[in-house]
Amino acid sequence: MRSLALLCLLVFGSCAHAATPEQHYLDLRDRYIVKFSKAKESEDTSKQHDAALRELAAALRALVGPVTIKGLPADGKSNVDTLYKGDIGFGHLDGLGFATEGDKLQAVVTTTGLLEHWLSEHREDGMPQEISAALRSDRFYYYAIQDAAFAKYADLPITKPGGASAAVAVLGVRGNGGLKGPPSEIGVLAVQGDKVFYLAATDAVKTAEIPPCEKVWKQMMAKKTPQDAMAREDQAMDAYTKCFAKEAPSQSWFAAAVKKAQSQLDLLPLR
Repeated sequence: MRSLALLCLLVFGSCAHAATPEQHYLDLRDRYIVKFSKAKESEDTSKQHDAALRELAAALRALVGPVTIKGLPADGKSNVDTLYKGDIGFGHLDGLGFATEGDKLQAVVTTTGLLEHWLSEHREDGMPQEISAALRSDRFYYYAIQDAAFAKYADLPITKPGGASAAVAVLGVRGNGGLKGPPSEIGVLAVQGDKVFYLAATDAVKTAEIPPCEKVWKQMMAKKTPQDAMAREDQAMDAYTKCFAKEAPSQSWFAAAVKKAQSQLDLLPLR
């Protein structure tokens, strides 16, 4: 009897501590990060790295299941495109990535569990830890895809599909240099059950500068404090984008931007 009780304890104990599919993926990813971050670059290492990314993509397919997004390839790849810690682009959002030629349209499909884990990994980068707050923060769009920075200019009021628990759209600028200028990238996110869909379109809409906000920018840049030019530009950019978000709904191009965001949302398998 004691032997049977011990066996039951061992069986149920092992089941209780069995790794979830998400944890299996994260453990696999982390082992590869340790391996490749210590490895010397070589042709053989590069081949192993490519094979590791394919293995991660297979694990992600098992997690998110079949995904069909209009206008994008059927087979997703790992959105994590480098396992070398310290590489430019390291730390992208864990999920299946889809993209057109030239990355004009990109999508990432992940789970709420993987998203929450990823948010915690970027806590020190100023990333909000609540999903609802993160999806409205420029921090999310900065780190989730590509290797370029992102500045959020405005929220776009889209209609949430009936099958989704949340839907968000933002308008912004992405680039490796200055981020001031007419915003043209639209990012839409939707949460359905335990799945999260992110679709980003560059050159999605034509907008224009807003004169009152240009005035705010010039006034901020003309200030003598802070003396550090970069800090002064950061403050000016913050004031400028806040002004833009406030004034955008009254601009002639805003309705077209909202319509474009809604059409992007319609590409996702949410119904």
